[in-house]
Amino acid sequence: MDFITSFLQERWYIILLVIVILFVVVRIVKTVIKWVIVLAILAGLYFYGASYKDQLLNIGATVTTEVKNQAIKVVSNEMKDAQYKQNADGSYTVTTKSLKVDGKPGASEVTVTFMNQTFTMKLDDILKALIEQAKTNKAT
Repeated sequence: MDFITSFLQERWYIILLVIVILFVVVRIVKTVIKWVIVLAILAGLYFYGASYKDQLLNIGATVTTEVKNQAIKVVSNEMKDAQYKQNADGSYTVTTKSLKVDGKPGASEVTVTFMNQTFTMKLDDILKALIEQAKTNKAT
């Protein structure tokens, strides 16, 4: 239901235009056709609003992808300063200036915190290199 609120806040002018058109149709047309036109306009507004929900979902996916890409860039740049910490429960934490990676040995996914956003990523070559570099930094 949040998409309805977002739709109303961001597209209020569309709804205002539909209301004006409905008043004009009701005043001018005086037959059954009037109600067919009114229903068609309302159906059009409904389907336009439904597609707006899909646009919001696509925007959310795009933002998530962009944050992950930025995190990977930061990992590459801050790898030399990475710090490795072995936790009591067997998990590990790797930290840099702006990134935190939590995982368990042998797991295929890690939890990454970047820009106060936490998300799960597959353990790829870049993250493996970060973890290995952090272990190396700890040893020296």
